[in-house]
Amino acid sequence: MSLTEAELRGGFRQEDGPAWQRIRRYAVPGWMIERATAHRLAGDWRAACAAAAVDVSFELPELEARYGAEVAEAVAQDLLHLAPDLLRWHLPRFLGGRTTIAPDLRIVLASYGGPGGPALSVTTPVMTEGSQRLRLHCAPVVVERNKYTGRGFVPEHWTAMRPFWDVRHADELGARFAEPDGLAERIAQLRLAGDTVGAYEAAGISCDLTVPPVQQYQRPVHPEAVLAHLPADLTRIAPEVTRLVAAGAGDRYRLTAAWPTSLVLEHVGPGRLRARVVQQAEATSLPALPRYAWQRLPDLELVRTGRISPRELHPLVATALFPGAGPAVGPPGPATDSGPVRVRCRGGWHEVRSRSGVLEVPHTAEEQQRERAMRAFGGAVSGCFAAQQSWTTGEGRLPRGLRAQRHAFFLRVQHGDAPGVVAMLDSGVDPRIRDGRHRGLLHALHLLDHEVLLPRLLAAGLDLEARDKAYRTPLLSAVHWGGSVDLVKALLAAGSRIDVMDEMDLSVSQEILRYKRTDLTFLRERVDEEFPDVGADWFDEYMEYWEDEEDGDEDGGDEGGEDDDA
Repeated sequence: MSLTEAELRGGFRQEDGPAWQRIRRYAVPGWMIERATAHRLAGDWRAACAAAAVDVSFELPELEARYGAEVAEAVAQDLLHLAPDLLRWHLPRFLGGRTTIAPDLRIVLASYGGPGGPALSVTTPVMTEGSQRLRLHCAPVVVERNKYTGRGFVPEHWTAMRPFWDVRHADELGARFAEPDGLAERIAQLRLAGDTVGAYEAAGISCDLTVPPVQQYQRPVHPEAVLAHLPADLTRIAPEVTRLVAAGAGDRYRLTAAWPTSLVLEHVGPGRLRARVVQQAEATSLPALPRYAWQRLPDLELVRTGRISPRELHPLVATALFPGAGPAVGPPGPATDSGPVRVRCRGGWHEVRSRSGVLEVPHTAEEQQRERAMRAFGGAVSGCFAAQQSWTTGEGRLPRGLRAQRHAFFLRVQHGDAPGVVAMLDSGVDPRIRDGRHRGLLHALHLLDHEVLLPRLLAAGLDLEARDKAYRTPLLSAVHWGGSVDLVKALLAAGSRIDVMDEMDLSVSQEILRYKRTDLTFLRERVDEEFPDVGADWFDEYMEYWEDEEDGDEDGGDEGGEDDDA
C-alpha cells in the first residue's frame, strides 16, 4: 500500500483525521482547562490535577523522607508548573476509529536523583473504553503487570519533552515542531522517487539493510521495503533522540514497523542515528520511541486541513503554534439546541427534535398511543416512531442527523464530561437515550460523576436492570469496566439485583474474580453466599488455567516485560 505525501512527511493517517477532530473537541473539555488553569495559577497543583481527572498517588512529605529534601524540592517545583490539562491534551490516543487514550502506558515526565531515583510519571487507563482518569506517580519506574489485563505498563519517556506538560516550556512547542527549511519537502520527494536510503540519510539516519532471520511460516523481510512504508516524520527522529540521550533516557529505541518487524534506532553521534530492521521479539527489551519523536503534532495537521481553527485549540498550544491567530477560546461546549432532523415518515418528511427530555415527533397523542399499542403486540413501526424507538433502545437505524447527535452526546460521556452531559440533559436531551450497543447513562456511570447523575436518572425512571447488547446491567457494567467501589455501593443501595449474568453467563462474582477486583471482595462474598449456583460452569476451569500461567511466570517466566500489543 502506497503512502500519501502527507503521510511520508509524518502527517497522521488520513483515516485518523475525523478521530483527531473529535478528540480535540471532546477529550479535554473547555471547563476542564479553565478550572485546572485557575487552580494552577493559584498554586494549588492538587486541585489542578483533580480538575483534570488526574489522581495523585503520593504525598510530598513522604518523598522528602524517602529521597531527601533536594529531590522533594525539585518535585515540588515541577508540580507547581505541571499543567495536567495540557498533559491530557497531548497524550497518545488509541485511534483506529476510537478517541480514547492509549492504554497501559507509563509516561515518564521527569526523573530525579540519578539512575534508580524516583521519576514523576503518569499511567494511562487500563481499558480502552474504561474511565479516562489518569494516575500521577513519583517513584522509581519499574515495568509492572496490570492486574486487570496481565500486560505491562509500557514506559514512554517525555523527560525531553517538557512543552507537553510544563508551562515554563509550553511556548517552545512551535520551535520544536517547526519543519527545517526545505528538508521535509526534500525527504518526501526522495521517498516518493523510491530513494528510501537517501531519504533516511538526509534525515541523519544511516540504514543497515541486513536481512533479519526469517521465523518459521514467515515470509522473507525486506528492510528497505519496511523503511519505505514507515509513515514517520523523518526530520524529527534524529534531533529528538539526541535530546533523549542528553536527558539520560537511553541511546537505543524501537519503533514498531510492519508486522512482524521493529525498527531499532541507535544513537551514534549528535544528530546521527543508525537504523536496523529486526524481528519484533528481538527489540522487546528496548524502550519504545515516543510518538512525538516521529509524528507531527495532530493540531498542525487539523488546522492545515481546516478541520478545526486555531482558536479551538488548548490556549497554551494555540499561543505556541499560531501566535498571530488571536486569543484561543478552547474546545466548544455542548450545544444547547441540537436542532431538528428530517425523517422520512408516511410518504413525506417530518422534523423530529430532542427537546424537553424526549425525542419530539409531529404526531398527536392518539397517533403515538396507537403506535405504542401496535409495538406492544409485535407490530412493526416506521418513520418518526421507529426513530423514537431506536433513540431509547439503541436498536435499529437512526437517521444520519440523529446518529450524529447521539454520537456527540456519548463522546462527552466517554471522556468523563459530566458537566457537559448535565448541560445537555438540562437542554432537553432524553435521559433514556441509548448508544448503538444499547448502553444507556446508567451503564456509563463508571465514566461520569455518579453522585450527580445517579439520583437524577433514577428520578427520571431509568431501569436499574436494563440490559445492554452484552446483556450487562448497570451493576455488571460497573464491575466489568472498573467502576469505583462508591459507584457499586450506590447502585446496590438503589436496589440493583446481584443475581444477574451477562451474555457469557458470567455472574457478578465471576466478573469480580475475572478482573481481580479485590476492592469488591465484599460483594463477591455476598453473591456467593446468596446465589451460589449463579454463573458459568466453565469459568472455574478458565481461572485455574490462568492461575497456573501466573505461577509459571513467577517461577521463572517473563517478569513484567513490555507487551508490543499494549
